[in-house]
Amino acid sequence: MTKPELAIEIDITPAFHDVDAMKVVWHGNYVRYMEVARCALLQRLGYDYPQMDESGYLWPVVDMRVKYVRPLRYGQRIRVRCEIVEWENRLRTEYTFSDAQTGERLTRGTIVQVAVDATTNEMLFVCPPVLWERLGVTVEGH
Repeated sequence: MTKPELAIEIDITPAFHDVDAMKVVWHGNYVRYMEVARCALLQRLGYDYPQMDESGYLWPVVDMRVKYVRPLRYGQRIRVRCEIVEWENRLRTEYTFSDAQTGERLTRGTIVQVAVDATTNEMLFVCPPVLWERLGVTVEGH
């Protein structure tokens, strides 16, 4: 079986309303850019938020980390790479922000989500089979 493509790259150009008084992208907008990239990847895999809801699972964020290496600036074309790196017990995505022209790494981030049964509101300790199916991966031994 071929390895599924669990990554995507998108380009974002920060708008003027995204910057702060220091003329760099306000730190909270990095999270918004991460969300845009994650949604693009999940849409491509056919398991974005509407499909998550239809499958009976909620996916709250339980951990998020951002390592600001270099500032993003107004008008700078940024490439955001989002990759699913863990899906067995939680959905973990890693992010790399780089300058689209030079390739210079600017920022890194990680988001962890867990599956919650929408009916019982119970957190699952193993991701549901629907996630594995949408990712195109199989459980060892199955």
